[in-house]
Amino acid sequence: MLAIGKIRYVRLGTSDLDAAAKFATGVAGLQEVGRVGGAPGRRAAYFRSDVRHHSLVYCEGADEQQAIGFEVTDAAALKAEAKRLNAQGLAPGLGTRDECAVRNVTAMLKLRDPSGNQIELVVPEPGSDAVFAPPRLAGICGLSHVGLRSTDPGRDETFWTSVLGARVSDRVGVAPMLRFDTVHHRVALLPAQAPGIQRIGFEVATVDDVMRSWYYLRENNVRIVFGPGREPTSSAIFVYFAGPDGMLFEYATGAKIIPADTNPRPRHFPFAPRSFCMWGGKPDMNDFNL
Repeated sequence: MLAIGKIRYVRLGTSDLDAAAKFATGVAGLQEVGRVGGAPGRRAAYFRSDVRHHSLVYCEGADEQQAIGFEVTDAAALKAEAKRLNAQGLAPGLGTRDECAVRNVTAMLKLRDPSGNQIELVVPEPGSDAVFAPPRLAGICGLSHVGLRSTDPGRDETFWTSVLGARVSDRVGVAPMLRFDTVHHRVALLPAQAPGIQRIGFEVATVDDVMRSWYYLRENNVRIVFGPGREPTSSAIFVYFAGPDGMLFEYATGAKIIPADTNPRPRHFPFAPRSFCMWGGKPDMNDFNL
């Protein structure tokens, strides 16, 4: 089994690339690092949130372009991993030269979880990292985690743990919070009727950064859908806000660190408002159905 590292990027489809790019820079505080494609319907824009070449890509088109990329270090092992996964009936595919080029990676293995969410294991292009120059001082440290819709969280938990090597930190109802490193969670599986990325989480440096952005979002008429609040599970302080095409964005800080040499028993929280915010906040969105 490959050792999966941090999330490298998230790819999203958008109905209006220029509007999505304006939001990514002016509201979310990401740095645009380039665009590809000239023909309508084939363009994409890339955004950086840390030293990685990019952590967010907006592609013109539908939600079928959604994908989450995870870093791995060994390109040679990807072919062996493809054989292992194929033997399990998972039908993985190796990325073509063009697919790797538009992702700025040297190798890629792609597969879908049982709900249908696309996962890409990638080896980053050497020397592609650069200094992050944010267009506004939101305090962003980098892409941290994603909320992922699951049509059967219990089934998908088995896939993520047995196939991809994730560990369960905690569960809220049937929703597991999964980690690959020492951070409390990198993926949260949320019960839903259809697959898809529910939110993109960015780590910020301090609580002050969360609160400064909360005021900034309010002053710029951006809909805040949850927070400021504090998670009982990870202890992170957060704020969620609405982005283009129904996507949610999150700023969070202070997530619990679980030492690599430990594997504590996951705690179980009820699927109730107090399990998402210990301060009493309630989300203004349909996903949690609280």
